[in-house]
Amino acid sequence: MALFGSKKKLDDGLAKTRTGFWGNIFNRMTGSEIDDGLYDDLEEQLILADAGADTAVRLVDALREEVRRRRLKTGDEALAALKGLIADELRAGREFDLSGHPAVILVIGVNGVGKTTSIAKLAHLYAGEGKKVLLAAGDTFRAAAAEQLGIWAQRAGVPMVRGAEGADPAAVVFDAVSSAAARGVDLVICDTAGRLHNKKNLMDELAKISRSVAKACPAASVETLLVLDAITGQNAISQAAQFVDAASASGIILTKLDGTAKGGCVIGVRQKLGLPVRFVGVGEGMDDLLIFDPDQFADGLFGTGEG
Repeated sequence: MALFGSKKKLDDGLAKTRTGFWGNIFNRMTGSEIDDGLYDDLEEQLILADAGADTAVRLVDALREEVRRRRLKTGDEALAALKGLIADELRAGREFDLSGHPAVILVIGVNGVGKTTSIAKLAHLYAGEGKKVLLAAGDTFRAAAAEQLGIWAQRAGVPMVRGAEGADPAAVVFDAVSSAAARGVDLVICDTAGRLHNKKNLMDELAKISRSVAKACPAASVETLLVLDAITGQNAISQAAQFVDAASASGIILTKLDGTAKGGCVIGVRQKLGLPVRFVGVGEGMDDLLIFDPDQFADGLFGTGEG
């Protein structure tokens, strides 16, 4: 999958992050000697940057081992090694699978995290790659949810399937996938209700939606993306845990990364939830949802990559 957007766009989106705790790490390590004080300061700054205590300890321990194994001498060498370790922490276990005919992306998450706008940006991204995209308004419980998604669908220039307010979400998705299969659509992106309700009800509802995809078209593939707000950081992790458990989520969209100085939440989310970050939002524009690249992200944290 080709990267969408430029390295510069990611670097610009991480500007607030670089001038915060990650800037402190860069300044502390650049031109320094490698000693216990350096490791202690690094661990503290990683925790402050929202990487999470467990992740911070593990990264520092891994850096100690890397320094010993490679016989690194300077803080600058240790910083380069740290970037590599951060990128390794964030690598996905498998490719994002859009091989189905059609491919289906279910988008889940609580209200207010940027779910609807992320769906529109995904549609814009893949339409820009030449794919035929269809949206499904599967959030039939929230008043005006379909209308809101419809406005974004128009902006993205893609069609949408919707049902009546209060309709069965699985039926809406079934209709959308059936229509996509009949019309040769490449990708169906489905909105879902963003309610933090009973876990069993959530699990049952999302399982029913998944079954409706298989019934509508056995050749369809399904990815389930959980949308999280980067600004809420570690708080987003506990909030999202029940969605992960209930929905068999396969990846994360992390929005509003440009609005936080604590870019370490990307690392914390990856480790705590056990899910790869697939996309990051770095602005409000339609082009501001980027396919996540661990190496570019690690460079962007410190502003040391090529533009």
